[in-house]
Amino acid sequence: MIVKIIILSLYALIIVIVGFIGMKKTTSFNDFFLGGGKVGAIMSAFSYGATYFSAVIFIGFAGKIGWGFGYSGIWIGIFNGLVGTLAVWALLGWKVKQMSVKMGVHTLSEYLEKRYNSPMMKLIASLFIFIFLIPYSAAVFIGLSYLFASSFEGLQYWHAVVFMGVFTAVYIVMGGYKSMAMMDTVFGIIMTVGVLVLAAYTMHAGGGIVNITATLHSIDPKLIAPVGPPGWWPLLSLVILTSVAPFAMPQLMQKFYAIKDRKAIRTGMIASTIFALLIGGIAYFLGSTTRVFLSPDIAPAAFLADGKPNVDALMPELLARVIPESLSIIILLIILAASMSTLAALVLISSSSFTKDFYSGFFNKNLSDKSLTKMMRYCSLFFVLLSVIIALIKPATIVAILAMSWGAIGSAFLGPFIWGLFWKRTTKAAAYTSMFLGLGTCIGLTIAGFSSPESGTIGMGVSLAVPPIFSVTRK
Repeated sequence: MIVKIIILSLYALIIVIVGFIGMKKTTSFNDFFLGGGKVGAIMSAFSYGATYFSAVIFIGFAGKIGWGFGYSGIWIGIFNGLVGTLAVWALLGWKVKQMSVKMGVHTLSEYLEKRYNSPMMKLIASLFIFIFLIPYSAAVFIGLSYLFASSFEGLQYWHAVVFMGVFTAVYIVMGGYKSMAMMDTVFGIIMTVGVLVLAAYTMHAGGGIVNITATLHSIDPKLIAPVGPPGWWPLLSLVILTSVAPFAMPQLMQKFYAIKDRKAIRTGMIASTIFALLIGGIAYFLGSTTRVFLSPDIAPAAFLADGKPNVDALMPELLARVIPESLSIIILLIILAASMSTLAALVLISSSSFTKDFYSGFFNKNLSDKSLTKMMRYCSLFFVLLSVIIALIKPATIVAILAMSWGAIGSAFLGPFIWGLFWKRTTKAAAYTSMFLGLGTCIGLTIAGFSSPESGTIGMGVSLAVPPIFSVTRK
């Protein structure tokens, strides 16, 4: 326990130091939000990957999907690497960077405004981003706090939530994107080494891959099949949601606004893809082993009264059992690294959507750069506080929260953003129709009882299908 406290204290000290360094290098809004637009390849690669994967994948997603789908859940990690990372960098990286320089835009909302000559679209987009990224941020807090509470005896859930909120606020409010990019590099290295250690100890505890596979087969042969027990559609909807939504996720597009040049994009693409395949593949593999190590008799804390798994508690219990106490700090550092990076990105994007796109864009267009930067800091603090409050309420499950957030953002922005970048004939009317019809489909299906991944997948499909149909003539 003492060792954990010492290491976490050093970790916190590094965060504060990086925050101070970032603050000294931040003199404008462009510095605070994009690091001056000159962030290098490796920093950008780690920042993209660490933002993509958070406590949500290690805790909620890996546990629930691994328990239900078995080995087939690994497909999600593979497609996250090949589509959600490699394809996104290859198709959008340089295109987005060029667009941001040519149009002089800093956010996705600003791009939509200038691309479709519609200030109202910027307003609507900024509100959507602010509203739908809050649950995502709360889900990250929830996932990390479960792990902290299970790792420190006597530490209550709310203690962990508040702790996370304070230190996320410190280094983001102080240094903005510069601090985030520096910390993401550290976070990425920790995550890479950490997941390799976790995989090695899990394989050892399970008697090797052959024995783990045999155990899963004895429980249900479908757990080792290419498509797990829930079937192909639930699996496909999860693959599409988590791999296609990144094409329009504001916190991921920000990495391309901030990256230095085309050469950095090529290098960053390779590094980020390797990182994503490693983290995603191992995370979902670990999730598939939950049935090997856990049962209501062995780990009652991971199950509900009726014997069904508490999906948000599966991975913390698994990791606590397969990792020696002497190395348990590795678990905390991995989840902490992944979570703080994602939280920082969400805070910056949500704060900018309110400050620059909403307030400065419509209510005070003459706001000075210094005042804008100061307001961003205050808004970042408020966003962290709001996310902490929602996390303390603990709504639904982590998977449901994340799927709702990603599904809504993807359904609203995929069509207008992607078609706007690659097809000059995409019209304003088509963009509006795509945005509202896609999001409306996603929300409507959720209300009708569809799962969040299914609703998000169908909503994104509608969003992408609408623009070419409605863009009959160019206006």
